[in-house]
Amino acid sequence: MGRIYIVGAGALGLMYGLRLASAGVLVTLVTRTSAQAELLRAQGGRLEQQGQWRHMPVSAYSIDELAELDKHDLPLREDWVWYTVKQPQMTRELLAQTDKLVASKPSILCLQNGIGHLELFEALYPELHVYAGVTTEGAMRTSLTEVRHTGEGSLVFGAIESEREPDPEGDEAQKMLLHLLRMAGIAASLSNEMRNRIYEKLLINAVINPLTAIFGVSNGELPAHPHRRKMMRALHQESERLLRQAGLAPLPEAWERLLAVCEATAANESSMLRDVRAGRGTEIDWINGGISALAKRMGHAAPLNDAVTAMVKALH
Repeated sequence: MGRIYIVGAGALGLMYGLRLASAGVLVTLVTRTSAQAELLRAQGGRLEQQGQWRHMPVSAYSIDELAELDKHDLPLREDWVWYTVKQPQMTRELLAQTDKLVASKPSILCLQNGIGHLELFEALYPELHVYAGVTTEGAMRTSLTEVRHTGEGSLVFGAIESEREPDPEGDEAQKMLLHLLRMAGIAASLSNEMRNRIYEKLLINAVINPLTAIFGVSNGELPAHPHRRKMMRALHQESERLLRQAGLAPLPEAWERLLAVCEATAANESSMLRDVRAGRGTEIDWINGGISALAKRMGHAAPLNDAVTAMVKALH
């Protein structure tokens, strides 16, 4: 059974890591700080699901400790390395720091919001199997070692290339990961339309994330005011038009789907709102900024995406 290394032990990385570890999967968390790695090694991690807390031991190293690891502690070709850090941390510097993890050419799974990260990875490591993932799971980290699973969802993953050569080894690796995920009770599936999946999620994030951050409201409160709802509709129409031109397949009832997400996650605060309130950098450059960059490459304007990008940056 292959091992899974997860770079980034924030809410999403810690939640997936502990769920997989609870099913007997060999998981190693790679943390940003030594303090978090030391606590996880000493105390293990705690996961809350449906009001029940579970404790489990887990292997953990900080990024700085990777250089000291023995080869037996590093991924093999049949293993997986996940990147669950947020977009601002998904940099050339991070990939250089984690270069040792990919030396044996394991399979890579990227779970970032927005766009741009896959191109960066593939430019630096064209020989690796790099897969995209889109998740609708909800998670909230409550301490360095504790995380709450706040919303049931799914994980869809697959190769990003629309037309690729037959790849039996890569196909086998994906099937193995799918088996491990389902073994851990995670609703997972494979897709050969990952770019479309990424654009679908981007269309929702491009409305909810910036506007909840700007207005300081929860997901459910966002459409409740008629003027906010009008802004939502205008930003959604511009974003959908541009993403369709970039290759997004037609989405029946896309506006209704957006409103349904707001209703289903009504009590949630978007990650962008939480980042703004905590004084952290946001993913705006890869969400609305990513749509603006796409528009520019196609020779089109994106005035509303430009505007909300500037407004969120003004909140940093």
